[in-house]
Amino acid sequence: MAIAGSLLAVALVVRTNTRASEPRVKANLAFTLEDMNGAKIDLASYAGKPLIINLWATWCGPCRLEMPQLVELAAKFKDRGLQVIGISVDDNPADIREFAAEYKVTYPMLVGLGQDALLHALGYEDSVPISVLIRADGSIASVLQGITTTDDWEKRINGLF
Repeated sequence: MAIAGSLLAVALVVRTNTRASEPRVKANLAFTLEDMNGAKIDLASYAGKPLIINLWATWCGPCRLEMPQLVELAAKFKDRGLQVIGISVDDNPADIREFAAEYKVTYPMLVGLGQDALLHALGYEDSVPISVLIRADGSIASVLQGITTTDDWEKRINGLF
């Protein structure tokens, strides 16, 4: 029942944020995190670009299925300005580096461990993957919980431009 409620809440967010007549909810990017190599990354530096923030974990089976898809989509839409960012919800930098190497991840991989305020702001409670799709104007286009098809990803990404 809790899963159904969570999915309904996500569906409402997606539906609400895609209606042209309703105000758009802005994403809170006022956070600085470290990437898997220890560099400080200010999420606000991505303002003005279409953005996918993917919350994931190394232990998450669906995340492992989704990661190659996100790598491919990041490459496909890079020339149009799309930025994909992965934030591991509870892994240490060494585990993230190992995972990124295994899956040939080319986009920034950030450490979310200990960043509860950010994770909460992005909708994380206890399950991953969660992807927040943000338009160039900073508004949230949709929030996806779980994995989806490549066709659905592409439709949603095209809606960010």
